[in-house]
Amino acid sequence: MQGNFVFQYEIMRSIVRSILRLSKYIFSIAVQLIPSRLSRFIPYKSFPKKSQLILVGVGPGDSSLMTLAAVDAIKKASVVAFPMSKGNGRGMAETIAAKLITKRKKIMPLFLPMITELEPLKKAWMKAADLLALEVSKGEQVVFLCQGDVSIFSTASYLLRVLHSRHPDCSVRLIPGVTSFAAAAAEGCWPLAFKHDQLLIISTPDKPAELEKIIESCCLKNHVLVLLKLGHRWTWVKPLLERKNLLEKALFAQRVGWHDQEIKNANLVGIEEKPYFSLLLVRRDWPKFTL
Repeated sequence: MQGNFVFQYEIMRSIVRSILRLSKYIFSIAVQLIPSRLSRFIPYKSFPKKSQLILVGVGPGDSSLMTLAAVDAIKKASVVAFPMSKGNGRGMAETIAAKLITKRKKIMPLFLPMITELEPLKKAWMKAADLLALEVSKGEQVVFLCQGDVSIFSTASYLLRVLHSRHPDCSVRLIPGVTSFAAAAAEGCWPLAFKHDQLLIISTPDKPAELEKIIESCCLKNHVLVLLKLGHRWTWVKPLLERKNLLEKALFAQRVGWHDQEIKNANLVGIEEKPYFSLLLVRRDWPKFTL
């Protein structure tokens, strides 16, 4: 009789354990599948004091340009997250830091599409922020890698705003990274700004008339202009710069830090369409001073 009771008790314990394991698994899947607007109601437990999310800038492409702080944070992380613009393949930030991502670390690709529609983007940011916060709530040391710097035209900036809104108790730290335009200027021996210069950094406008107004204003105020995400717009940007007599003083760069990078004076670059990750550094004149 006692033996039967013990046997039944062990069976019940086994069933309960199985149910608990299944519940945890279902919960982890639900976090990824549940709509972002509802996921704020998932009961995150309090965030452990020692766990943290670090948004890490890994530089433009060359892994040797990662800062010591970035390398240290990635080495100490138990979870490594990074953005993915497509459902398969490797993320660019992941590729840059690949040598530091060991098998012991949990890899966490986050789907963040490169689109212009705001609503799908918001949903992607919220889902990514929820998943990152969940890992921190488990006591993990989490890093989110992003190409270039974390604060300049970066996905990390949007995630930071969402995290502050949805998970204000989640500890977040930022580590800056080398920007593509700073790396291009260094590679091309092209000083970005002198003492009295002002530097304007923008994404290349879609309309020629808009860029022409910006260029005219920069020339009047003697501002140095950085045009990012040049891409297909180069086919009309080059003739525009030529008409303004700015082409010979401009520096063109594409895929900075990668094995196929190209950095040269803009007047030596063909007029054909360029990759998305291409940029231009433009100034009217170099400062005149006596050495």
